[in-house]
Amino acid sequence: MSPTVTFAHLQSRSLIAVSGPDWRSFLQGLITQDVETPAPGVARFGALLTPQGRLLYDLFVVEREDGAWLDVEAEHRDALMQRLMIYRLRAKVEIAADDMKVSVLFAEDGAPAQLDGPGWARDGRLAELGWRGYGVDMPAGAVAATEAEREAQKLRRGVPGPKDWGVDRTYPIEANFDLLGGIDFHKGCFVGQETTSRMKRRGVIKNRMLPITYDGAAPPFGTEVLAGELRAGEMLSGAEGRGIALVRLDRALGAALTVEGRPARVEVPAWMSAAVGEEAA
Repeated sequence: MSPTVTFAHLQSRSLIAVSGPDWRSFLQGLITQDVETPAPGVARFGALLTPQGRLLYDLFVVEREDGAWLDVEAEHRDALMQRLMIYRLRAKVEIAADDMKVSVLFAEDGAPAQLDGPGWARDGRLAELGWRGYGVDMPAGAVAATEAEREAQKLRRGVPGPKDWGVDRTYPIEANFDLLGGIDFHKGCFVGQETTSRMKRRGVIKNRMLPITYDGAAPPFGTEVLAGELRAGEMLSGAEGRGIALVRLDRALGAALTVEGRPARVEVPAWMSAAVGEEAA
């Protein structure tokens, strides 16, 4: 293993164990991701939406012998479990918290091609985001890192996260779930499907989360991004010199922008360039 491969525990993530004979059909009717087709070794990205189609909670579905783990934001685990209990009705499903640690293994120059041993699942969003580990130790040859370093890697790749989309505030397509494999448009019904499918069918997405560069410290969350005197979007999470913004594609792409009076520019990562180019045309 190359010494550039990095390992970090994700304190912000926790697990819900879903089991029982109906676990697949139960999740299939709720979340944006398809789970009817087995996908061992892959952490399938998805979300639970509101009936109106806004993002409630992101999640990864990770299959195990007797069901699946839902890899979720730790601060929202209890609320998500309560909501799943409401939806359970007569389904033969068990829902329980699991305190096994969640980790990640990644590299700047690409993910390890394969990992031996149980507890590993490839991140279903992008190959560069590596592998997610469940109850695993740091592999030999890996370099220990912090969760903040993992967040910095995601920011360099232009991948938004829960700090950007919040709860019941954003449509999943605006947060690029459709481009990161987080929505299956062929699976049939799920909560919030009507709004989500309608946005996709129309083929014109006005707003997307994109990385934005600027000089200096990150502007406060919600700061306006301006194209001249026109509002072109708003700042979300950020760090020194680089952040994520929700922008109007027709105003932000290729434009001279400002944030707090500072020059700024949005970037389109390679993994979303084809889709964004079509939408902005």
